[in-house]
This record gives sequence, structure tokens and C-alpha cells, in this order.
Amino acid sequence: MTADNPTAPSPFSGADAAVGKSLRLLVRLYPRWALPAVLLLGVLSYCIEGLGISLFVPLIQALQQAPADGLQGGILGRILAPLAHMDADARLMAIGGFIFGTTIVKNLITYGNALLHAFLNSRITHKLRTSIVRQLLSLSHAYIDGKQSGQLMNTLATETWRTADALSAFMSLLISISAVGVFSVLLLVISWRLTLIVAVSTAVISLVTRFATAGVKRLGQEAVEANKGLATRMWELFGGMKVIRAFGREAYERERFEVASRQVRDTFFRLDMLSAMTHPVHEVLSVLVLLGIILHAVMADRSSLPLLIAFSMILFRLQPQARYIGSAWVALSAAAGSVRDVMWLLDTADKSYIRSGRTTIRRLERAISFENVSFRYPGSDARALHGVSLEIEAGRTTALVGPSGAGKTTLVNLICRFYDADAGEIRVDDHRISDLDLDGWRGRIGIVSQDIYMFGATVAENIAYGSPEADRAAIEAAARLADADAFIQRLPAGYDTRIGDGGISLSGGQRQRLALARAIIRDPEILILDEATNALDSLSEHLIRDALDHFGRDRTVVVIAHRLSTIERADRIVVLDHGQIAEEGDLETLVAKAGLFHRMYRLQHSPSLSVR
Repeated sequence: MTADNPTAPSPFSGADAAVGKSLRLLVRLYPRWALPAVLLLGVLSYCIEGLGISLFVPLIQALQQAPADGLQGGILGRILAPLAHMDADARLMAIGGFIFGTTIVKNLITYGNALLHAFLNSRITHKLRTSIVRQLLSLSHAYIDGKQSGQLMNTLATETWRTADALSAFMSLLISISAVGVFSVLLLVISWRLTLIVAVSTAVISLVTRFATAGVKRLGQEAVEANKGLATRMWELFGGMKVIRAFGREAYERERFEVASRQVRDTFFRLDMLSAMTHPVHEVLSVLVLLGIILHAVMADRSSLPLLIAFSMILFRLQPQARYIGSAWVALSAAAGSVRDVMWLLDTADKSYIRSGRTTIRRLERAISFENVSFRYPGSDARALHGVSLEIEAGRTTALVGPSGAGKTTLVNLICRFYDADAGEIRVDDHRISDLDLDGWRGRIGIVSQDIYMFGATVAENIAYGSPEADRAAIEAAARLADADAFIQRLPAGYDTRIGDGGISLSGGQRQRLALARAIIRDPEILILDEATNALDSLSEHLIRDALDHFGRDRTVVVIAHRLSTIERADRIVVLDHGQIAEEGDLETLVAKAGLFHRMYRLQHSPSLSVR
């Protein structure tokens, strides 16, 4: 989604767009009854308040001991006509009681509306975030790979707050508009001439205010971009801490972070400074208009003082609502970038998804077949796979080897349907892989990837992550098979020891063992090991390889390894180079050939030889 052109901002377009998008989000996230209920209660409370204020006319007349005839004439006179037949004391008591009663009823309704508003607002951020997480979990890896993690985190953690505030401001804006509508009708009842003057003045004040704050939309978008930059710096700072320290770049990273933080600080200061202009500009001009109306009316006709007081009281109550409309409009302009970011992320029109099929299979009977498959990662010019045709036979071990970037992990990603092929077809027995039920297919796979992630939970919870129904005996059995039980028992609380976010309190070999146990406990039909033992010492690797040979019997196993000792027992070895199959066969056949595998084999078994 492209940003709006900041060179020629309109004072109206930012809020107008934010209002439209806020309304779409309200319809999407709020219950259908919520908006009508809030508006109805708002209108009702202001109607009752207006009635209470109108009753000050006869109250003042009663205090002045004005004749009852003063209540007659016009719509307001007809509404209050029953009071004209009372004597002065009774009329005074009745009016006072009505004013007090309307005040109580109005505030009860206002309190109820505030509770309803708070109830809805307390859930809107939660629903926004859960909607975004649901969207992220359903998007394809291809789409997420094209976005910076810091930007997505900023949208989830920061822009949802600002969007929720914008939605709250929008709801309050609608209530304020309803209040202005109710009070405007009452002002028209009292004096349409004075109301016309007020309306024209208010329109002029609003135009002045909006032009005075015309840069808010641009600053709001700058604030979103500054937040994204800061989030990216934080993400890289925590993720790359060891690299930063190893290369002595603390001062450099500190300066980068301070620059990003200053940009956020300065942008929000300018935004707040511009937004703060709304209230003083609006209030100064409003007071000037009100004083002019009062002085003109009093000098023209002193006998209309009670109606003028009522008019002034209603106008006094209307002004904060009108002022809030201006402030809310500025707030919506400032939040336009945040609302746009959230709407963009929630929008499904321009996103790619991995769609689940409906076919379920009892088990893999024959093979996973690649038929002339090609694939290119998003944003890459080169193909990761080009015209690959391959069969991974059921119940056998297939090893994938080749130089870095040859396409080995890409093949595994396509088997797991993290991505869909750009061309060609992948079949599971007689079924296209895209026709299979996604959860059912992935449920048959146990995978240990190169990038091992451990959650901030106990050791037992991390092992059982993919099998939450597993009991302690199954967890410990999987750990023993992965040669992890011994080091786990030495931890402070054994299997109940909590490990840090990302497993940073564990060594690489320990994390690899836990990842193996996490795959094993699922009892998978298909086991994928992507450099699953590269962080282990030779003895540990040998023990685990023996255990996996036993565990993998009668299972379909796919092994990716640079260390050729890992794949010596494979039934079949497929050598990849530049996204294509260079050669394939068993170990003896490939060693006997003078091909790429032969050169790799000689290099690892005779390091002193030069390889050509």
C-alpha cells in the first residue's frame, strides 16, 4: 500500500479517510447493536438535559414574578403551557422539582452510556490484536517474508493502541454530533435568528481550526513510520546482541537507537503541539461570538432575558461538544496512518494465503513426488528451485545434500506447505498436496529445522509443544531418545525448569536435542531433519543417529546435512546444486562418480586435498 503524497496535504482528507476506515472497523469489530445503542442513549440523555435547561425559562420568570403570559407563544410556550395556570409558588416548586428530576435521569443515562462505552472500548484493543494475530497466523510465509518483523510488531503492539483510541474518538465524535443536533434544535426553538448566527460562526471557527491544524495528517503518518523505525531498531538490538558485542559495535547501535528514538520524540512533540492548538483557538473565538450575541440581544430587548439565559445555557453546553468535534477530527487525522496500517494488515484482498484442501489420507503409501517443480522466494530474482522432479519414497530415508543455497531447505518447505510451488506439481501418492487437509497433513510431519526456537516455558512444555496431550512419561521417553534426558536432569528444576525466550539460556546442542525430542514425541509418519545434529559433538551425534535409525524404521525420513557422516546410512542421496538435481543414488554409486558429491566426499574425508 503506498503512502499518501505528503507534499500537498489537504486539511480534510486525512480525517475524512480515517472516519471512513474507523466506521468500517466499527462495523467489523463491534456487535451490531453497539453503535445504535450508544447513539440512542446519547441522544436521549441530551434531550433530557435540553428539557431541563429549557425549564430555567419559567423558573427565572417565576423568580422575577413575571406574568404567566410570558410563557405563551411559540413552540417553547406550548410545551410549557401547563405551568402557566399555576400560582407563582407552586410553579416555582414544580419547575425546581422537574429540573432536579431531569438532572438525575440525564446523569443516570449518561453514566449507563459511559459504562457501555467503556465496556466496548475495553474489548476493542483485545479484538484488534487477536484479529491481527489470527490474520498473521493464516498468511503465507511468502507474504510475511516480504515484511520486516519490526514493522509487524509495531503494528501489533503500537498502532493497535492508536487505532483503538481513534475508534473511541470516533464513537465519542458520533455522540458529540448527536448532542450538537439536539441542542441545535432547542436553540432553533428559542430563536432561529440567533441560532443562524451561531451556526455561521461555528462553521467559520471550524474552518479556521482545521486549517490551523492542517499538518496533522502528515505528522500522523510520520509518527507511524517513526514508530516502525524504532521497533525495527529494538528488534535488531535484542536479536543481534551477541553479534553487536562480539564486534564491539555497542556505541554504533546505541547511536542508531538514539537517532530512531529522537525521531519518535520530535515527531510526537510536533504532533501534540499542533493538536493542542484546537482547544485555545476554538474557545477564544467561541467566547467572542457568545459575548457578541449576549450584548446585542440584551441591548435590543431586556424583556427577553429569561429566553436569552436559556439560549446561553444551551449554547454553553453545546460549545464543548462542538469543540470536541474539532478535537476529534484532529485526533482522527493524526491517527489516520495507524488506522490505515491496521486496516491494511486486516484486509484480505491483497494477501496470499496457504489454502487448506479437504482430502484426508490414511497414510503415505508410495511417495511424495515433485514433478517439474519451480519456486522463487518473494523479492528474489533467482529461482530457489528450477524444474525439479524427484520422488521421496515412503518408509525410506532420503538425504538431501549440496552447497549452501542449493535448494535443500526449500524442498522441505514445500513438503510442509509453508509455501506453494510457482510451477509444477507436488503429489502425495495420487493426491495433489494442495488438495490435502492442511492440518491433517502437517500433523503427520515431525520437523527439526535449522532455526530452532524455544518458547518461554518449561522444558516439558517445549518438548510437548506439538503434542499438548502427551503425559510426563512420553515427554521423558522422547527426551531420552534425543539424548536430552541427562542434561535436563541436571537443570535446577529438571523438566519443570523454565527456559528463556528463544531458549537463550541453553547451548546450541541442548536446544537441538530438545527440538529433536519435540519432533519425536509426535510419533510422526514423516520425519524431517534439517541440519538437526550440526551443533552436536561427534559422540552425541553418533548416539542420536543410532537412536534415530531405530526410531525411523518404517518411517519416511528426509535428512538435510552438510556433514556427510550424517547421511551415510541413507537409502538414497539426492545432490542439489543451484536449485536443480545434479545427481542422485546411494552412497557407493555417488562416491564412484566423478561428480559434485564425489568432490564433497573427498573434501570432508581428505581435508588437505584441493578440490576442483
